[in-house]
Amino acid sequence: MPRLINKLRNANVVGKDIHKISKPIVAEMGGIGILFGFIIGMFIAICTFPKLHYEFIVTLLVIILVGLVGMVDDLVRLSSKEKLFLLFLAGLPLIWVAPPNVGILYLISMPIAVSIASNLTNMLAGLNGIESGLGSIAMISLTASCIIMGKYDVSLITMTMLGALLAFLIYNRYPSRVFPGDVGTLIIGACIAAVAFIGRIKSIAFIVLLPNIIDSLLKFYSAGVMERYQHAPTRVTEDGKLVAPPEGFNSLIRWILRRPMKEKHVVLIVWFIGVLFGSLGILLAFILPLDPI
Repeated sequence: MPRLINKLRNANVVGKDIHKISKPIVAEMGGIGILFGFIIGMFIAICTFPKLHYEFIVTLLVIILVGLVGMVDDLVRLSSKEKLFLLFLAGLPLIWVAPPNVGILYLISMPIAVSIASNLTNMLAGLNGIESGLGSIAMISLTASCIIMGKYDVSLITMTMLGALLAFLIYNRYPSRVFPGDVGTLIIGACIAAVAFIGRIKSIAFIVLLPNIIDSLLKFYSAGVMERYQHAPTRVTEDGKLVAPPEGFNSLIRWILRRPMKEKHVVLIVWFIGVLFGSLGILLAFILPLDPI
């Protein structure tokens, strides 16, 4: 990661950390490191477990395509509709691992889930370490759930993503040296969606994603679909606390910021919420059978 951070800085792929008083310049698109870490891990898994290569290759293809969409979005800023459509296309390879004799609605739901889940993990973002930390918590929960339910093959996918996220979190945590960009946030949701279908653990994946779902519902209910340039920024006080603007949309972060709070404390609260739902997902793994399809 340090080498990637330097290359991004030298290429002027940087942005301001607007949640700091000093507004430091931080490298952007660090999610490229998460993507490459996942690619390397999956190639190792494919070579080590050749009998499982088919579902591994499909997952890898989906993640790479979603990562490419994220790179394009980071560079040229896609509209919400463009991004949803491109993510849907990126999720189409997941159809290749669909169970036999399923209907057309089930097949269509697979790339739709990739598109929606990717956007969900992309929306709850913007604070140091919030995306990679929450993604790591989700992967821990899904890994444990897969092991409990005997889906050891699928747990290799989540463990690979977990390793890539934890390595990135070292440099993304407060105070961040690098931001993930959309290339990093989108692939987290895509991985969750892929694992949900391949591992037949869609109910648990839904539970794990609830912090992101709640955040998106708050935003949509309060403001509908908004582009990023329409978002009113959070203000930073002289003592370094964040203050939500009185106008604009609602969100999970702004709900937490009903009183001024330091950025790292907001992130810890969001992580704690993620741990609660992640733990619930693990508990359900002991109770629920695998999804029928």
